[in-house]
Amino acid sequence: MASVAKYLPILQILEADIAAGKYLNGKRLPSENELAQRFKVSRPTAGRAIRELVNLGLIERRAGSGTFLRPSRQAQSAQRTIGLIVPGLGNTEILDPICSEITRFAQAHHTAVLWGDPSTQQRASTAEQATQLCQFYIQQRVSGVFFAPIEIGSDRQRINLEIASALSSAGIAITLLDRDVLDFPGRSNFDLVGIDNFIAGFTLASHLISLGHRRLGFLARPDHPSTTDLRLAGCRQAAASHGLPHGAPLFFSAVPTDVRYIREMLAANPLDAMICSNDLTAALLMQTLTTSPGLTLPRDLAIAGFDDVNYSTLLSVPLTTMHQPFRAIAQAAVDTLLARIEDPTLPPRQVLLSAELIVRKSCGAPEAIPT
Repeated sequence: MASVAKYLPILQILEADIAAGKYLNGKRLPSENELAQRFKVSRPTAGRAIRELVNLGLIERRAGSGTFLRPSRQAQSAQRTIGLIVPGLGNTEILDPICSEITRFAQAHHTAVLWGDPSTQQRASTAEQATQLCQFYIQQRVSGVFFAPIEIGSDRQRINLEIASALSSAGIAITLLDRDVLDFPGRSNFDLVGIDNFIAGFTLASHLISLGHRRLGFLARPDHPSTTDLRLAGCRQAAASHGLPHGAPLFFSAVPTDVRYIREMLAANPLDAMICSNDLTAALLMQTLTTSPGLTLPRDLAIAGFDDVNYSTLLSVPLTTMHQPFRAIAQAAVDTLLARIEDPTLPPRQVLLSAELIVRKSCGAPEAIPT
């Protein structure tokens, strides 16, 4: 993902410049050498950004003259730019594909999407990067921002609120992706687009219970985001609806690679199924359990997760999970933000899409759907 992180910000800023009409009337785009010097990257990295613009049909290269906006794009050049503040962008299994689709849908509306500021220090913390991006977008006077709030850290709510407040005060429309700026059970006055995590949890727990599992656990990492709280709440509602004891599933907050803790936790709590807050947690738990002698998955412990990331089918036991509809989320997010830009007086909206249950071997289903 390192190469993606280097050329993508250049690509997105050039798209924004094109959208703002900077290269109309025959004005030449910067050369690869000029871009390399401006963004302090190698010439091949700068060239990759130029090639992507060519592939998108935005520009054309003229031998001996340089690179120019395509004539067919002159009249279509948009006047609107939006940005992304997504912690860890370029290395996330869920938000990366959503943001890629957001860019495609936005382009169809003649709107450019900035993925970040190339000058942002790579070693800066997540909070520092998000704050710097916020100020960068305010300086760029973007029309709107997609913001996936910071999900880790004891101070995350304060930082998330400061970023959202700064953007809002600058007159920049905001659509939250995946989660709220407020911790559970809070709800802010900003538009939010994601999956219905409560229903996803209810659906997954109901499926496990229908297979005969009664001793359920729920594992999440410490400092988990509000989406995890909603998933747990949905699981507990399913357990209550099926007559399981109060408090089911049992909640455990731990690092899934902590072998000693996991072994002691399972020894003290004879579970027959573990719901994990996401697929990464489930995958790491599976890896940890391979060191436990005498334990076979899913015979001794069924495991399930959320998100349906790419490696879910490649685990030692393919993972039962809730699939996130990336493309539908992106389309809803673009529609929501553009509507907010056009009419800032609209009431706050929460657009929650349905996640799909994907049944695989890890849940212990007698006839798992092949993948």
